[in-house]
Amino acid sequence: MKIAVMGGDGFIGWPTSLHLSDAGHDVHILDNLSRRWIDTELGVQSLTPMDSIQERTRIWHAETGRRIHFNLIDLAKDYELLKNWLAENRPAAIVHFAEQRAAPYSMKSDRHKNYTVNNNVSATHNLLNALVELQLDAHLIHLGTMGVYGYSTVGAAIPEGYLTVGVETADGEMARQEILYPSNPGSIYHMTKCLDQLLLQFYAKNDALRITDLHQGIVWGTHTQQTCRHPQLINRFDYDGDYGTVLNRFLIQAAIGYPLTVHGTGGQTRAFIHIQDSVRCIELALKNPPARGSRVEIFNQMTETHRVRDLAEMIARMSGAKIAWLPNPRKEAPENDLIVRNEKFRDLGLDPITLEAGLLSEIVDVARKFAYRVDRSRVPAVSAWTKDIAATIDRDPEGKRLKSVS
Repeated sequence: MKIAVMGGDGFIGWPTSLHLSDAGHDVHILDNLSRRWIDTELGVQSLTPMDSIQERTRIWHAETGRRIHFNLIDLAKDYELLKNWLAENRPAAIVHFAEQRAAPYSMKSDRHKNYTVNNNVSATHNLLNALVELQLDAHLIHLGTMGVYGYSTVGAAIPEGYLTVGVETADGEMARQEILYPSNPGSIYHMTKCLDQLLLQFYAKNDALRITDLHQGIVWGTHTQQTCRHPQLINRFDYDGDYGTVLNRFLIQAAIGYPLTVHGTGGQTRAFIHIQDSVRCIELALKNPPARGSRVEIFNQMTETHRVRDLAEMIARMSGAKIAWLPNPRKEAPENDLIVRNEKFRDLGLDPITLEAGLLSEIVDVARKFAYRVDRSRVPAVSAWTKDIAATIDRDPEGKRLKSVS
């Protein structure tokens, strides 16, 4: 198939583009390279050194003989450019990653909130709008998040997208109805994914677009089979307090002798998936598109759940690292349970990669190899959800800041 990967230069987009190209698809990346500009804004780079997207695609062609095409397009701002590209190329499928993906970044300031909403919601709506205008029957796969469900302690398993409820009618009877699982976003970023959900539902219902929405857990790991083929194909690895995912952050902290930063009680339960499984799930979704006129197909793209403190204790045992218990910059329940249904991908043949010492050691090896690139001052998570919480943040977990002798 000809496949457009929107946001194909990013943490998930790049290995997905390689994976799909390796499988024989004609891959076209559309990206505005905003994630690289955010690196510049934050003053922190990927732990792994990344070449330009043009050099990465050149190396891929040299190694495999396959071409990945790159197009510099901002989905949120360049609607006519996007529409013209789609009209000319008419891809059979579109994988949509072109959104600002970090909850802490989305909560840094009013400017960051505005950017996240404007970028994410406009990008999704522009894409849907263009598909309708062009009458382009492409299968759209959208990368969502488990965070649309919130992190409740209700004790019941979260279904894959839809919930059957009973509604009392005017005559006192009970009617059964299937609705989207109630949204409960925990950040501006998660809120944009909830708004995406509603846009996807509307366009599937109104215009019969074929859409799959993947509610993904926290991604860990850095290597896939394709990124290992050449040093210059390596994926990005974020360790900073805004973009680093919790398990990857623990592993880099252990590698450089930094305390493992657990915020609050560490009782937050989260869903996880290895990056290799993430790209496999996207390929499975591509092979199993919904029928035209059907509702949005929703998958819970995760393989296991863990409490944050349990992960920290596991890494501490493996590495001898100390744990720093810090105030929580997020406004969230200190403890939560998380039970998630994920049968759909398993029924399609996914054999998931779970947390194992060998895989974790592989990431530690990457972290140690590139430890010289770490800016320790960027490791703490300091983006606070409210101004009151901001006053409680510990910005010096290592205790190295100069102190007054008064």
